[in-house]
Amino acid sequence: MNLHRKGRAALVLALVGVVGMAFRVSWNALRDIAGAVGADETAATLYPFVVDGLMALALIATLVLTGDARKFALRVLGTYTLASLVLNYVHGLVPELHSDGGARVDWTRLADWDPANWALVLLATSLPVGSIYFGSDLVAKVLHHRPTPIATPIENAEESTETTMKRSTADLPESTPEPITATLVRVPDQGPVDHVKSSPVFKPIPQGDTVSLAPIERRAVPAESTRSRRATGRLPDAAKSTRPKRTPHELLIEARKATADWPDAKVTAEGIRREVRTSPANARMLRDTLLAERAG
Repeated sequence: MNLHRKGRAALVLALVGVVGMAFRVSWNALRDIAGAVGADETAATLYPFVVDGLMALALIATLVLTGDARKFALRVLGTYTLASLVLNYVHGLVPELHSDGGARVDWTRLADWDPANWALVLLATSLPVGSIYFGSDLVAKVLHHRPTPIATPIENAEESTETTMKRSTADLPESTPEPITATLVRVPDQGPVDHVKSSPVFKPIPQGDTVSLAPIERRAVPAESTRSRRATGRLPDAAKSTRPKRTPHELLIEARKATADWPDAKVTAEGIRREVRTSPANARMLRDTLLAERAG
């Protein structure tokens, strides 16, 4: 780990050294160009910082920014690098631009052809203004930049292939209630009470005589409305039920078919009422009839 950090530090130092030496080489050319387009001695001395300094700022922004902002910083870096290259090339072609021992170069032409001279003067004079605009924009982008958080790797991510899902209450398995066990209690026969004798002692009740009852089924019950219903008048004939009224004999036949495979414990009035769709009174009558038939 230490070797890795040392290698990165050495790389950054090497880059700073190369950039510093390149800036010194380009210093004379940019200073002489600034003097040739009318800058005074102080302005000509600061001119190389304007051009090459913005290049260094764009390079740093490129390392920090991401996405479209990084592309913009690369464009600024490429544009000012090309402009510095052109000015250094013109400085090498025109001997009149070379200063003698750091002396200031008088105002002179950058090229003999007028359109080329106008273009070079426009390039040299627009670089300081562009440095103000692009430099401010790059600094604003860097200050407002928020790095993307790095997701923490999950331990044993390759081994875990299960997906946990939250299921709704309707999807969960419904628990079946345990059957209710009723214990039969034997009551002793009533006889003449003797005030002198002690009360009879009951024998323990054996646990074997138990009857298992079927679990009670859960059914949805409609909510009762507290609003009073207004009278709607006479029910039309089309809305009345067209099902004919069944006789007790027909009800008994349907009850026999519905409860043919039922055990005796399940033959209840409520169960028959739901299966046959009849009134509670008819259900009790059918229950007693079926139980009597099974007992006989």
